[in-house]
Amino acid sequence: MAFADVNDLVSAAENGNPRAIGRLISMVENNAPTLREAMKLMSPHTGRAHVVGITGSPGVGKSTSTTALITALRQRGNRVGVLAVDPSSPFSGGAVLGDRIRMQRHATDRGVFIRSMASRGHLGGLSAAAPQALRVFDTAGFDIVLVETVGVGQSEVEIASSADTTLVLSAPGMGDGIQAAKAGILEIADIFVINKADRDGVQALVRELRNMVALASYGPGDWKPPIVKTIAQEEVGVDELIAEIDKHRAHGEKSGEWENRRLKRAASEVEALVLGTVRQKFAVRGRDAFVQVAAAVRDGDLDPYAASDQILSSI
Repeated sequence: MAFADVNDLVSAAENGNPRAIGRLISMVENNAPTLREAMKLMSPHTGRAHVVGITGSPGVGKSTSTTALITALRQRGNRVGVLAVDPSSPFSGGAVLGDRIRMQRHATDRGVFIRSMASRGHLGGLSAAAPQALRVFDTAGFDIVLVETVGVGQSEVEIASSADTTLVLSAPGMGDGIQAAKAGILEIADIFVINKADRDGVQALVRELRNMVALASYGPGDWKPPIVKTIAQEEVGVDELIAEIDKHRAHGEKSGEWENRRLKRAASEVEALVLGTVRQKFAVRGRDAFVQVAAAVRDGDLDPYAASDQILSSI
């Protein structure tokens, strides 16, 4: 299906046209020249989708949990978008894990749209283009967008700034929970999910997580992360998990934290675009001027702060 112009493309995406949604996300990934116009047209139609981040170490069952959540959410009538961020192929720069193949059972469902996006070396577990991709899902009218991130350790915490609700998955026998806490991943959880809960060691993991939650300082009205046990492969515990996701949203809307998170998310998105533009302008101007200024700093003819001011004023 051909689209006459960007306005036609965005209108088609608003009506749930999967080809239009895919085209817009491709525009985001490739930073297409018409992306600015598309974002301007989409902006009034955003702010409605509930973005749920799904993170955790490799092997805990993130993709299986995502698939189980899709099934349960569709059964209650929600339209579901999925952004699965994969490590990049060192050869093509494309996504290599094939989450869409694993979630093939939902491929023919018009109420589900699944897209893999390469992280392309971005260290935060997300693709740098993820915030704009989420706007496309929002414009297309999806009720919930599940963002499954790369399991990359400490830098995974970036998901907390991109999601309304963050699920941190763990599993018995996947390593010491305290070590995971030191990596900083568990601090971002709105909900702890212990997947593969039919394995030995699940109670020990529950105790570890409860002890960690008990050590944190919470105010009287603060959200205290619950612990939900699931067996995603068998879709056990998924309804309880969705109930906790709904409770977290209700709490956030009542306390004002929901809008506060979205404000921070918008600020981070704008900041990233500003810094990207600065880097691009700097690259266009060439590094020769930078090397000259650096040489002046090395020789003591210029201090670093004056040098940075000089570079900024030149771009």
